[in-house]
Amino acid sequence: MLGFCRHIMTSLLLLAGIIVSSSAAAQTWTDVVAPDLRFKIEMPAPVDRGTVNEKESSYIGPRTVYQAALNAQNFDFDHIDYRADFAGLQNSKDMVLDLGRGAVEKAFPKDKFKYVRDEAVVLEGWDGYALDVESEKGDGVMMRTYVVKNRLYRLLVSYAADEASKSAAKRFIDSFKVADTH
Repeated sequence: MLGFCRHIMTSLLLLAGIIVSSSAAAQTWTDVVAPDLRFKIEMPAPVDRGTVNEKESSYIGPRTVYQAALNAQNFDFDHIDYRADFAGLQNSKDMVLDLGRGAVEKAFPKDKFKYVRDEAVVLEGWDGYALDVESEKGDGVMMRTYVVKNRLYRLLVSYAADEASKSAAKRFIDSFKVADTH
């Protein structure tokens, strides 16, 4: 009988370990570092990377897109390089405002959504825009837009109305770092 109880106890401990390991594996985060070492961001694993060719005369290449998901949250990060002579780069404050707000007011009308954060920001000396929008239920979206030299970075993450989800969204947003200096 004692042997059987030990076997059950050992099995339960192993099962608990597998559950904890599975839960921890689902929560694994990874550093995404640009091949040219210009940025680093932390995202839930696995991260899908792709490119999108956009026909804009001011772009010098495709948009690079990184996407991940965690507990029904979407984590999206992308960047695209502009031609060095692109006039919009001359006033990056206006550029990030236009790109950071863009079609947001149509997608998230102010009569239905609360604009929790809606302001110009600076990241390591570079102009950016922060826009956080929440529904009446408390779920929402955090968005950041930055112009660093000739590169546009955009971050977008959704979150549920719970602290764990909001914490994961904040972790993603706060992890973004650039290596470019003025």
